[in-house]
Amino acid sequence: MSIVSTRRNILDLLLCGIALAGCQTLGGSGLIASSAYSGLAPEAANAIADDMVGRFAEHVGPGSNTIQLKADGSVFGQSLETSLKGWGYAVATNQKAEGGNLVPLAYVVDTFENNVLARLSTNSLTLTRVYTVTTTGAAPASPLSVMTTGQGG
Repeated sequence: MSIVSTRRNILDLLLCGIALAGCQTLGGSGLIASSAYSGLAPEAANAIADDMVGRFAEHVGPGSNTIQLKADGSVFGQSLETSLKGWGYAVATNQKAEGGNLVPLAYVVDTFENNVLARLSTNSLTLTRVYTVTTTGAAPASPLSVMTTGQGG
């Protein structure tokens, strides 16, 4: 498979993921239900979570926001929570959080063509990226896709 063909497949995957983002809504927040591929190794989950939270911090700064994480109990969900806290975010998971600076956050991590597709979503921001899993973690295999809407949060 050529590099151009591989990049086209990754781009097709990203566009498909973005198009499907609105198909899985949950409750009043309008966010998807969080889910993660159960076969993801802890090292890969940590690498993906750290990279995605770093990109998330570029759009939603830590310090004045509390992240309302819709976790699924997966290794990735635990890695994401740890990474968010490491970046200085206050994180509320199962408990009811209140306040004006709540940012609901959901994720989807799944496999596609021997890669892993990761997506973080708030009510106004969706970040998507494809990763190649390695023996020591994971590395980005695509550019970051950033989709914003006019909603707050």
